[in-house]
This record gives sequence, C-alpha cells and structure tokens, in this order.
Amino acid sequence: MRLSSELVLFLTGLAGHALAHGDHSNGGERRSQKPIVDQNANWMTKHMAEEHHISSFDAASFFTLHDFDLDNHWEAQEIMRTYGLMDESNKHYTAEQKDKLAKQILDLIDANRDGLISKDEFVHFIAAEGKTLPDLGTGPGHHGDDEYEYEIHHWEKYHDENTKLEDLTHPEDIEHFKKHEALEAEEERLELLKGMNIIESNIPAKFRRG
Repeated sequence: MRLSSELVLFLTGLAGHALAHGDHSNGGERRSQKPIVDQNANWMTKHMAEEHHISSFDAASFFTLHDFDLDNHWEAQEIMRTYGLMDESNKHYTAEQKDKLAKQILDLIDANRDGLISKDEFVHFIAAEGKTLPDLGTGPGHHGDDEYEYEIHHWEKYHDENTKLEDLTHPEDIEHFKKHEALEAEEERLELLKGMNIIESNIPAKFRRG
C-alpha cells in the first residue's frame, strides 16, 4: 500500500493527539473477525485464531501453512518464524536463544534426527501421538510482514471499509503510517541517487582515473 503525502502528513500530525489519548474509542464498536478461543486452549489453537483467524484445522494443514519455502520440511528458521522469533516483538532474544528454542522443537518431533521436521513426522507427532506444539513463551507467533500484522491485529479490530481518514488516530495507525513515510522517503532518495550523474570535476584529483 503506497500512501499519498497528504495522508502521511495528516496521520503524522495526529500523532500527538493519539498518543495523548492512547485508546481506541472512535465512537464505533470494536471489530474483530478472529475466532473466539478458550484461554485454556493450546498454543497451536491460539496461534491459528490470532494469526490466521482460522478455527478449524488439522496437523497437515498447520504444517503446510508454516512450510514457508514449500519444501515439505521445517528447518530451524521456519520453526523460529512460526513462533514469532523473527518478529520485532521478539528482538530481545539473542541468536543463541532462538537456536535453543528451535532445537527444543526439533528434539520433540525430529524422529530421524536429520535436523529437519518432515510433514510425516509432524502429523505423526500431532495426530498419532496426540501431542501439540508447546508454548515457548514467545507470544502468539507473529510471522507476517508489517502490512499483514497491522491489518490482522489492528485494522480488522477497530476499522473497516467505512473508516474515515479522521478515524485513523490510534497510536498503531500513526506508527504504521510513519513507517510508510520513512520507506517512501528512502525509495525517493535511492531513485535520486540512481539518476545522479558523476561529475568528474567534483572528484578529488587523487581519486580520479589516471
């Protein structure tokens, strides 16, 4: 989504107002499309509801949804991503801690000890053994890009197609669109650099070609 300069400036200008109030009361009801889940549900169920708005799934579909490179195996990086360890919310985890958490899951499910979790191994662990992925304390498992996370965790709760420009005053709105502003500015800077011609006379003599 590319924002107009007018929208970015409007939202940025509202930042002080939004941060001062810090709530989500724009006169409308809170909207949420995610399934209602028992707080005592397992981590997988909560993850699917929170991150994907899915309430009905099986082991095979869960595996495929999180097989990010579609090679029919989960590698350590995919385990980390599934658990939200690549997300900014978990940036306080060190690389060593992330590796340790991924290994914890591999030790549970990787039956042939090849450093990978195959779809068959995962389905056997969940369906045949009746087990589930443990809660590692890393949150619900944010693993979408900024657009996806903003849409599913904020826009769908508090906004809809009828939302007006003046309604986008929540701190989450401001922060999200400020990121857009920064990205747009960087894109424009790079385009400007690409279009610049190198003027030889501006280069110090000692750096010029002989």
